[in-house]
Amino acid sequence: MCGIVGYTGERSTVDVLLEGLSRLEYRGYDSAGVSVIDGDRVALRKKGGKLKVLRDSLSDAPLPESSTGIGHTRWATHGGPTDENAHPHLGDEGRLSLIHNGIIENFAELRAELEAAGEVFASETDTEAAAKLLGRAYRETGDLTLAMRKVVHRLEGQFTLLAMHAEQPGVVVGASHNSPLLVGYGKGEHFLGSDVSAFVKFTPDAAALDNDQIVTITADSASVTDFDGAPSEPKRFEVNWDASAADKGGWPSFMAKEVSEGPEAVENTMRGRLTDHGVDLGELGVLTDEVLQGIHRIVIVACGTASYSGLVGKYAIETWARVPVEVDLAHEFRYRDPVLDEHTLVISISQSGETMDTKMAVQHAVAQGARTLSICNTQGATIPRESEAVLYTHAGPEVAVASTKAFLAQVIGQLLFGLHLARVRGTMTEEQIAEVVGELRELPDELRQVLAEQESVHELAHWMSDTRSVLFLGRHVGYPVALEGALKLKEISYIHAEGFAGGELKHGPIALIEPGQVVFVVVPSPRNEPLLHSKIVSNIQEIRARGARVIAVAEAGDAAVLPYADVVLRVPLTLPMLEPVLQVVPLHIFALELATAKGLDVDQPRNLAKSVTVE
Repeated sequence: MCGIVGYTGERSTVDVLLEGLSRLEYRGYDSAGVSVIDGDRVALRKKGGKLKVLRDSLSDAPLPESSTGIGHTRWATHGGPTDENAHPHLGDEGRLSLIHNGIIENFAELRAELEAAGEVFASETDTEAAAKLLGRAYRETGDLTLAMRKVVHRLEGQFTLLAMHAEQPGVVVGASHNSPLLVGYGKGEHFLGSDVSAFVKFTPDAAALDNDQIVTITADSASVTDFDGAPSEPKRFEVNWDASAADKGGWPSFMAKEVSEGPEAVENTMRGRLTDHGVDLGELGVLTDEVLQGIHRIVIVACGTASYSGLVGKYAIETWARVPVEVDLAHEFRYRDPVLDEHTLVISISQSGETMDTKMAVQHAVAQGARTLSICNTQGATIPRESEAVLYTHAGPEVAVASTKAFLAQVIGQLLFGLHLARVRGTMTEEQIAEVVGELRELPDELRQVLAEQESVHELAHWMSDTRSVLFLGRHVGYPVALEGALKLKEISYIHAEGFAGGELKHGPIALIEPGQVVFVVVPSPRNEPLLHSKIVSNIQEIRARGARVIAVAEAGDAAVLPYADVVLRVPLTLPMLEPVLQVVPLHIFALELATAKGLDVDQPRNLAKSVTVE
């Protein structure tokens, strides 16, 4: 959740820190701070509230020029979003500065021990205990890296720590335990960040720390060891997008921009993976055809929007490859002690690749001997590195908290894998696979068509700006679309929204229907799914008879819904398993427009963060 950036080099350090923090705002935060080395002391500025508050304070009273600094945006866990609780925190009588992402679970015991030893605390945070502890360790060792090595063995929970000390100018030391930390390599400068956004404007050359590693950067070097001091050489990679990709580019919000980028996200996820007659997933590495032939069961683990994409993947993989698929919420997965073995493939889905619940699920799967595949959008992230294989979606940076184009790309990634698995298992003919591939190639242009024909969605959102509750209904692959539509509305509009499977209507939810209740209905194709179509039309008649206002998302040319729907939002005809990619876009746009009409910040909705890095 929190944003972290560290720097050593010849640039204006405060400018680098603020640039990095602004790139990390999407992660969600409620306070911000920076500190730099100033002679024999640390100069510090931190403020509750948005980054603008900190910028204004620094504009009024600038910090001194320095070659070394760390910066932080905080999401409050221990203690409210106040100036005192904002990071950085100080140790060693103000000569040491530390920032922290994660939760230190044994901080209360550490704090009591430190207070008994005479340390005075200025905040309510768990982080300050680490700062005081590190300060004392530095006095014992005289070396910040050695001090960090001592301290990490005393901390329980998950954490990324960055620290600097006035006696070692030009040095920043970081540590990572179940929390992400990346290194940026420059010429005469080095960077640290909680993700590459923190430094991609300055360098595309990066590496991610593995779990339980410590990094020490200077202007000219970056050295990595494990927590016991054994040296390590992290695998470097080049970030394949530049900083401008994470700018609004003239759009009113990042979410609006990212919705518009859906066609390109789908194209880029398919790029190089579609052949004339099938799918080429050569990047699966150790998940060879022989290994995949031995898979008897697949479990998809994910949270939120990613889990809804997993439900779409379940339908496609089971239909095409004839392998049973379960979709588990990652935060429930390991706690229910699932039955796993070498014949189980666990597919994890995470846009950031750092979702803590999903990461812990992957670690549990590995420990139980299951095979693992990650579907991820972020290079160098932890979950792909801890999985046997990865399918990167290449959707580009997604800054808005509410995920849109990442959902499309995640669905596409699973469709590609489903086709690959069907070929491996011989459950689809070459002609059948080629038909799906042909339809996949049409999706980007069909998405552009959907985006160009949403004027009625804008109008709907504005007349519904005072709506208190919206329901969503779907069947088959339309069910996860309904869930996703409801989630988007909850996330950014703060109104009650629920998604239901159409068949569940008479088992309880129909009690919610009253005159004027707005219900979005995701309608399957009458040509491809005539039975399902007739069932959903019956659902529409049931709710319409009770006074509901029905908004149908339906295939172009579907006349059967016209007598029963108040509004019809059209999408092009495609194959059933591909329909969610088109059907979800009007629902994303509706949520965006309704929240905008209510005057809300669609990019940073209250209480939410882009990347949930604590359990």
